[in-house]
Amino acid sequence: MASKATYKGFSTGFFAHGVLNLTPKESYELCKKGALIVDVRELYMSSFKMFQIENVIYLPYSDLEKSYRQLPSDKPLIFADAVGLKSHESVLFMKEHGYKNIANLAGGIVDWERDGLPVTTDKSYRLSGSCMCQLKPREGGKSKK
Repeated sequence: MASKATYKGFSTGFFAHGVLNLTPKESYELCKKGALIVDVRELYMSSFKMFQIENVIYLPYSDLEKSYRQLPSDKPLIFADAVGLKSHESVLFMKEHGYKNIANLAGGIVDWERDGLPVTTDKSYRLSGSCMCQLKPREGGKSKK
C-alpha cells in the first residue's frame, strides 16, 4: 500500500515497497532546491538521452557497489534510470548502507520526458534493438563502453 509521507529531505512523494517514490515533477522541483539526481543507467543507455538539469550524477548501477561512498550524504539523492526499476534497487542498496536522504524517481527518464521536463538527446548515440536486452548502437553512431 502506498501512502503520502514526509521523509528526511523530502516533503512529498509516496512510499511503495519500502521506498520513497517521487513523480518526475516533484523530482524536478526538488532539484531546483538542491536535490541531486543519481542516474544509474549504464553508459550505453544514458549517452543518448540525458536529464537536462544541473544537479545530475551519472553512476551506472554496475558501479554502485564500489562507488556509492563517493555520493554526498548531506544532500537529498533521487535515483533514476529508464523506468524506475534499477533505481528502486539502488535506493534499497543505499538504505542498507546507511543513507537516509534518498528517493526513487518513479517512471525514470521515460516519464520525466513524457511529463515535458527537460532532456538532452545526442542522436549519435541512438540505440537499436527489438527489446531492451538486444539494444546496441546503430550503425554509424558513436559507442560508449
